[in-house]
Amino acid sequence: MRRLSQLPAGRRPCAFQQPPSLAASACLLQSCRRKSSSLSQRPDAKHVSFPGAVKSAFVNTMHFEQPASYPALPTYRAVDQHGEVVDSAFKPDLSDEEVIKLYRDMLTVSTMDLIMFDAQRQGRLSFYMVSAGEEAVSVATASALEKEDVIFCQYREQGVFKQRGFSLADFMNQLFANRKDPGRGRNMPVHYGSRELNIHTISSPLATQLPQASGAAYALKIQRMQDPSIPPRVVAAYFGEGAASEGDFHAALNIAATRSCPVIFICRNNGYAISTPTLEQYRGDGIASRGLGYGIETLRVDGNDFWAVREATKKARELALQDGGKPVLIEAMTYRVSHHSTSDDSFAYRARVEVEDWKRRDNPIARLRKWMEARGIWDETKEKDARDGIRRDVLKAFSEAEREKKPPVWTMFEDVYENLTPDLVAQKKALREQLEAYPDEYDLGEFESDSHSSADR
Repeated sequence: MRRLSQLPAGRRPCAFQQPPSLAASACLLQSCRRKSSSLSQRPDAKHVSFPGAVKSAFVNTMHFEQPASYPALPTYRAVDQHGEVVDSAFKPDLSDEEVIKLYRDMLTVSTMDLIMFDAQRQGRLSFYMVSAGEEAVSVATASALEKEDVIFCQYREQGVFKQRGFSLADFMNQLFANRKDPGRGRNMPVHYGSRELNIHTISSPLATQLPQASGAAYALKIQRMQDPSIPPRVVAAYFGEGAASEGDFHAALNIAATRSCPVIFICRNNGYAISTPTLEQYRGDGIASRGLGYGIETLRVDGNDFWAVREATKKARELALQDGGKPVLIEAMTYRVSHHSTSDDSFAYRARVEVEDWKRRDNPIARLRKWMEARGIWDETKEKDARDGIRRDVLKAFSEAEREKKPPVWTMFEDVYENLTPDLVAQKKALREQLEAYPDEYDLGEFESDSHSSADR
């Protein structure tokens, strides 16, 4: 693989890396693949033509390939840590107002994270996960997708929800599991979801969303084959580098590659999977090298560079829709400034000075702000006004959601079966008896009026 300095003039530095086998046998990755039975080994051929490997040259000297023999895949950036453009071909494709809106989205996520982390420490909610240091990855990628595109998040994508239109009230209602929470309080905090925004509900187990994303992308592909008038859509699947150690990751990439699914895999390589640093997670060249191994076009990008991430996602979406659909992998290099969650103390496994250095040296919010200030669309006064206003809005939504009542107790029996099964009828009867025996311990609310009407369904 050539380094950036070796790229020929005119080629964009953010060009996605293609596996050598892809260039040699592109038809194998297109919808019109040859069947393995059509391959044959010609007499005196110089290359392998077995079904399992095509265009692999024969050699007469045995040599085991070593990872150290290959340079690490390059990392694309458009704007450096000083806010200066370093890609001469880069041209911002957003208006000043649009950039400011996205910057405010990043500030909102950052502000909400600080407030909710403290709230958990005060015992006002049970759990929280912050995304400090990773705001650019979520907001920038979401801004380059279409609203109709389907999204599968992990649990650090608050910026994706915010950019798509998830309100502060939506966030708070889910976090406090109140009666306005669409999930009716059944999920852990930070497990958001939105049918209206085409974002599947987050689930706790790592990487389960990845094969689901491949399957959803395959369904979208078949849908368009049956009805070409349907607008083309892609699936975006977010995950951390720790999740890439799960078997679901490998299954998802292989399914997507062999079935040519229009899915963008977006990996946040933030340095740590809870208490495990990347050096203890794998020995290969990050996550990007795995994409090449599965025959997937791949790009490694500076995750602290808002513009690089956005450019990469725009190009990835174009690629994912080419030739009827194909997968793309983006590895965004970031740094997890925060603890893994409110259940974690990251200073038990990393030095505090390391974290403070990253905060000071290369923060994605600060980098975009420097670019905006150099352009003359942002200054210290606007920054203060924005932060003060956002904080007021977050605290207002926080207060309103915290005061809201919990979901009616009877809703725990709903949304599974159209009619209650006999065992659920018995459980509901037992619950009613418990409530009637200890009326002062519970707020019966709507349960009392509903229990007789629905218990015998």
